Amino acid sequence: MGYTDAVAHVLLAMFGLSTPVGAADLYVYVAPNGTAVLTDSPRHDDFELWWRDAVPGESLPNGVPMPRLDRIANLDAWDGALLDAASAEGLPAELLKAVAVTESHMNPRAVSRAGARGLMQLMPATQAGLGVVDPFDPVESIRGGARYLAEQVGRFRSFELAAAAYNAGPTAVARAGGIPANAETPTYVARVMGLYQHFRDKRPVRR
Repeated sequence: MGYTDAVAHVLLAMFGLSTPVGAADLYVYVAPNGTAVLTDSPRHDDFELWWRDAVPGESLPNGVPMPRLDRIANLDAWDGALLDAASAEGLPAELLKAVAVTESHMNPRAVSRAGARGLMQLMPATQAGLGVVDPFDPVESIRGGARYLAEQVGRFRSFELAAAAYNAGPTAVARAGGIPANAETPTYVARVMGLYQHFRDKRPVRR
């Protein structure tokens, strides 16, 4: 079992789920004492979306539930921009697309509770340093996200750790000496790496 496979199985076991889960939106809530609750029926507004509508009986190559990619309207809309940005930064376009799908479900108008914006969910302080003027422009967002992801790959020499840094920040990854053991980042990394493997093996990014 590879590293990302182990992460996926730990996450599923942690929440008492089998692989794969049924078709439903899954939400996670982390209580003040650190206890995490995963459910398809959120009881209050503090539950956040963990995985949208998994496909019954299917999983990504690392065991993570297969998302309903057919329900992402813009799934292939910016493949050309992904290829250009990935080539410029020396990244696989499929990895960049996996991050975009995980971050925003390819929604260029997405805004998170924390204030991250656009397709690649860039924070205002981060986007300025990446030269992104309009975070809601999908091409600008992809270029900025690719530049940031490439910086993390260069620093940590690992796609998994780069994805962790994209989610939790490079300081948190350096402090943890690996993927931070919080309630969100291991899930995020497993999701990104599973989608990366799926896109690479089943539907490579093309113009």
